Amino acid sequence: MLRGFLWLVGPLTLFGLIFFGPGCGQASGENAPSASGRLTIVCTVGMVADVVKHVAGDRATVIQLMDAGIDPHGYKPTRDDMLRLQKADAVFYSGLMLEGKMASALETISQTQKVYPVTRAIPTEQLIFPSVEHHEADPHVWMDASLWAKTAYFIADRLSELDPPHSDQYRQNADTYAKACLAFHAWAKDMIGTIPPDRRVLITSHDAFNYFGRAYGVEVKGVQGISTESEANIRDINHLVDLLVGRKVQAVFVESSVAPKNLQAVIEGARARGHTVTIGGELFSDAMGPSQTYEGTYLGMMDHNVTTLVKALGGTVPDRGWQGRLTLQP
Repeated sequence: MLRGFLWLVGPLTLFGLIFFGPGCGQASGENAPSASGRLTIVCTVGMVADVVKHVAGDRATVIQLMDAGIDPHGYKPTRDDMLRLQKADAVFYSGLMLEGKMASALETISQTQKVYPVTRAIPTEQLIFPSVEHHEADPHVWMDASLWAKTAYFIADRLSELDPPHSDQYRQNADTYAKACLAFHAWAKDMIGTIPPDRRVLITSHDAFNYFGRAYGVEVKGVQGISTESEANIRDINHLVDLLVGRKVQAVFVESSVAPKNLQAVIEGARARGHTVTIGGELFSDAMGPSQTYEGTYLGMMDHNVTTLVKALGGTVPDRGWQGRLTLQP
């Protein structure tokens, strides 16, 4: 029953600047718009909070539980988190087992609160299942911006149920956000297309980039599985060393929310066989960049990832990314 539950729960301008949505605040404790007319929404990870902020606009206060650099796979809610969840008008989370250790808390809260997994917006046939034996879908759907665009409309529908008088505003905000995601998606495909085909190999700490690889034409390999809770074994490491040496891959990438220990073992294994591999840069996988930065937004993190990857693998990309707004040096 729990597994089934978790599978289900599993103004931005098109070419303009991305603004920062409403910040964090205290929960109202009511299950409808407060006296101020604003909803209080709690979100788990930054990617979910970002789209909720943009769709809700000035109609909600959005509280994000996990900050930059936090691994959602192993995150356990604190006492304060539980209080925020209990007092929220609605809770949005990613789902598909991303927030695995929050499972019991989310199921408990769902008995009394409105709890929504945004990945419910993604059709089953567009999800990635790692293997026939693996019945749980890969949760990292935000790595394909064209898929993540769909979550905006799901959120708009849920907010409209909570606050019907402003449904048109939510839908308009969702349209704007989705169009920006699709514009970035097209740009990312063009930029990655400048990488020589034999260099389009992305090796990272864990399998967070499978949707990215499918969407943008990059071969993706991770030392660990789709969850950072899984363990890398010697066979996995040796397999990646063989790939690095055999195909003369020049760069691998660390992740901001995952310790680089296993990836370092791969680099050292290749070096022992006479092949030097460098760190191509740090990518954002399960968490966005620092708050109050461009990289601390969904499209900012994706822009950083694409720009970093293209530069490291020999492609051509504007130095400061899609809209010239990158602040962190790839």
